[in-house]
Amino acid sequence: MRHRYGNKKLSRPTDQRIALLRSLVRSLILHGKIKTTDTRAKEARKLAESLVTLGKDGSLHSRRLALKMLNDRDVIKLVFDSIAPTFVDRVGGYTRITKLGIRRGDAAVVSQLEWVG
Repeated sequence: MRHRYGNKKLSRPTDQRIALLRSLVRSLILHGKIKTTDTRAKEARKLAESLVTLGKDGSLHSRRLALKMLNDRDVIKLVFDSIAPTFVDRVGGYTRITKLGIRRGDAAVVSQLEWVG
C-alpha cells in the first residue's frame, strides 16, 4: 500500500511548488550546496537524489526521465557526466542536510543542503 508517500505543499499552488523545487535542485547541482528552509531542503532532497539515481543508470530512457523532471539539458548533462559517477559505489543518501539555525525574520529553521561526496 502506498499510504503517506505524498509531498509537502509548501503553501504554494502546484505550478509554483514545482518551479521552486526545480530551481532549488538546479542551484544545488550548479553550486554544490544551497541554504534554504528545512522543509524546502527535505523536499528538494527527494528530487535531487532521484536525479542522481537516474544518472547512475545512464541510459537514454533515464536521461529522458531526468529531462522530464528538470527542464535544463546543461544541468542534466552535468548530473550524468560529473555528479552521478562520483556516487557509483553508494546505494543512496547522496545529500546531507545540516541545520544552520533559526532565521531572524520569521523564525524559520534554516538548513544547508549539500552533496555528500
